[in-house]
Amino acid sequence: MHAPKRFRTRLDAFFGIRASGSTVRREIGGGLTTFATMSYIVFVQPTVLSTTGMDFGSVLIATCLASAIACVMMGLLARYPFALAPGMGENFLFAFVLCSTFAGGMGFSWQAGLMIVLIAAVLFMLLSIFRTREKILQIIPDCLKNAIGPAIGLFIAFVGLQWGGIVVSSPATMVKLGSFHTAPALLTVFGVFLIAVMTARRIPGGILIAILATGLLGALTKTIPIPQESYRVSFSTFFQLDASELIEKWDKALVAIALFFFLALFDSIGTFVGLGKQAGFIKQDEQLPRAGQAFFADATASFFGALFGTSTLTTYIESATGIAAGARTGLAALVTGACFLVAIPFAPLIHIAGQDIGPAFYGVSAASPHVAMYPAVAPALIFVGFMMMAPLRRVLWEDVTESLPAFLTIALMVFGYGITEGIACGCIAVAVLKPAAGRAREIHPAFYFVALTLLVRYAFLM
Repeated sequence: MHAPKRFRTRLDAFFGIRASGSTVRREIGGGLTTFATMSYIVFVQPTVLSTTGMDFGSVLIATCLASAIACVMMGLLARYPFALAPGMGENFLFAFVLCSTFAGGMGFSWQAGLMIVLIAAVLFMLLSIFRTREKILQIIPDCLKNAIGPAIGLFIAFVGLQWGGIVVSSPATMVKLGSFHTAPALLTVFGVFLIAVMTARRIPGGILIAILATGLLGALTKTIPIPQESYRVSFSTFFQLDASELIEKWDKALVAIALFFFLALFDSIGTFVGLGKQAGFIKQDEQLPRAGQAFFADATASFFGALFGTSTLTTYIESATGIAAGARTGLAALVTGACFLVAIPFAPLIHIAGQDIGPAFYGVSAASPHVAMYPAVAPALIFVGFMMMAPLRRVLWEDVTESLPAFLTIALMVFGYGITEGIACGCIAVAVLKPAAGRAREIHPAFYFVALTLLVRYAFLM
């Protein structure tokens, strides 16, 4: 037996490729397709986290390495074609709430922020081992489950609109519509339109192509400057966690850990159910086989991510594109993981697309305060925010005890520029409205304790 054939036989025996109705070629094609649709995170993640003072290049390498390890773990442990990378939403929570010194921010350093991510990941790992995830998820009312994701999506889109120069600061109204006669705004509109067209035509990797095309157009028109300094590989974020601030700000730290934990829980369960049904893994019993291994791989991914210097990793719904291309086993996840490693040598190109053009646009020095502008990345944020809107259709808008908390979660998160405050106010609203309407039993008793804790935080700790 030739070596290649023997290797394929072993692959089939381990992953059950033929038994799942797939082939090695389909698995490889599915893994490549998944990477093409989610690879925008390689551009977005370092751009977002660099706003906290973290080194762009180090976050990029941390993102690629952690994602590669996560995909390999998912492929080997759970043997599912599910790919993982830093989650959209969690990265903004990290940068604009946890490590932000502006109004609504918790003011942690990024080193302390990584420790919070690590603790939340360890809790998630323990719950994955003892299989208590579903019980905890039952505590959260459906109206909040269906509102938190879209609210974060709008928050992400709002940041994208600012980064693209479409929404600008205003002394009178805080923000206003910017001018479409500016190059950043035109680049952003071009990028969003390009993503939309390719999505409508079902072209894989539309967001990645749009980032590259927008960045290239920006460089050709000299809107996005080419860095004068040569790109340097850095590992400055690796193993830099700090727990000292968590003791000093214990109240905020507990809230932050809970937020990262629950967001990871929402993301993973929702994504596993969606992908599992699409691939045919979930049968009539509504159970996902090897769910424990999948959750453990998901949780462990964030553990490594925090050690390397990036925010919470989660399973990507974009894995659906690989499944649609025929992927049915963990071999596809291994291929996606390999692609993340291959992306590292392209770091200089990614660095150009992640350039902040705000100083040049506003006529200030790079060290002066200014509104950050990343027109190559902004279209991705706007479109990802749009895609996160879907769960809103499941909110019972005719029931005020369900719809008002959902609305408050969204409105306060976006207009108040605070993810934590939006979630907290939504929780308190549910805990007040349900008993007032004589429907207290519709909410899990433990949830009232959560809401009371948040209320005490507002009353005495803020």
